[in-house]
Amino acid sequence: MSYLPLICVSLIVISAIFVAIGWFLIAQTRRNMGAHKVVMNIAAALALLFFIMYALRTILLGNTAFGGPDSVKPYYTGFLIFHILLATSGGILGLIALFYAYKQNFARHRKIGPKASVIWFLTAITGVLVYCLLYVVYEPGETTNVFRAIWNH
Repeated sequence: MSYLPLICVSLIVISAIFVAIGWFLIAQTRRNMGAHKVVMNIAAALALLFFIMYALRTILLGNTAFGGPDSVKPYYTGFLIFHILLATSGGILGLIALFYAYKQNFARHRKIGPKASVIWFLTAITGVLVYCLLYVVYEPGETTNVFRAIWNH
């Protein structure tokens, strides 16, 4: 199952790429609303697929602990918290932007959409860095699922 984290981080990166394409379509090419809507729906579907896979992986297989040196762990933890805050706020703002788009309240959609997009780009970048720190730069730590973590403590 070691390929699941790579799939998850890839989904977020691809989602962010679709957000960038959607932003370009609406801002740079004569306001192509039809294509913008399709591309942003794909971005949202990829983000939702990530969330479902991440949640199931976390519940069933568990979270992987940071396997790097103890001297780096506080910095990693701070960075991880920053990433989680970005992901949470980006996801919420993205849902609000989608809500306004579907309600055809484009004035509010235009206010929130760009902010949500920038936060989503930062989420993708920090997500790749978290992935690299957990699985590439250092050997992964122990992976424990929620049930084992609860029953063993």
